Amino acid sequence: MTIKIKVYSDYVCPFCFLGKDQFEKAIEGKDVEVEWMPFELRPRPSEQLDPLNDPSKLAMWDGAIKPRIEAWGVNMKLPEISPHPYTDLAHEGYHFAKEHGKAKTYNDRVYEAFFQEDQNIGDIDVLTKLAKEAGLDEKAFKDALAERKYQDVQRRALQHAYEEAGITAVPTFIIGNERIAGAAAQEVFEQVLEEESQKNRFAEAMQCDVDGKSC
Repeated sequence: MTIKIKVYSDYVCPFCFLGKDQFEKAIEGKDVEVEWMPFELRPRPSEQLDPLNDPSKLAMWDGAIKPRIEAWGVNMKLPEISPHPYTDLAHEGYHFAKEHGKAKTYNDRVYEAFFQEDQNIGDIDVLTKLAKEAGLDEKAFKDALAERKYQDVQRRALQHAYEEAGITAVPTFIIGNERIAGAAAQEVFEQVLEEESQKNRFAEAMQCDVDGKSC
């Protein structure tokens, strides 16, 4: 039985990028269905984060993020984009990509562009270039973002995260009936995945007994 997973994350969140790396290593080769769910840590008109000019944020990077980068072998760096961009347009682009069958490719490309290449993912032209690299129609994508075609879709996605899923911080991974908050190590994800697999096997065996089938 396929394990269904939802991942709530934001493109400018370093812990999301770290968690994404470990999570994707853990699910490799496993029977899972993953849906990435948009979240905005600082939606408009909140003050934009500017870690390059904030000693406390730089200290957090050195004390909490950099050690994990080194321990887990993650290819990422502190972006030099200052301040960090809003991510509403990037998420609206994700909805376009999802509708056109390129959700994962686009998602990966936006994260890489910010945390590996210092690209401003709040800029429509940058996002359009990334969408093209992800195999999406360049003009249709840019028009959709310029017209804010997916603004209401993104608004509903945030409402779902806040009100229905109870998301208060990212990343949050909902794996079956289990919830992991934060950038966990690969081994943690693997343990939860195994526990969920065992639950699924038990449920299937019980159903077979009820139906009188040999499974």
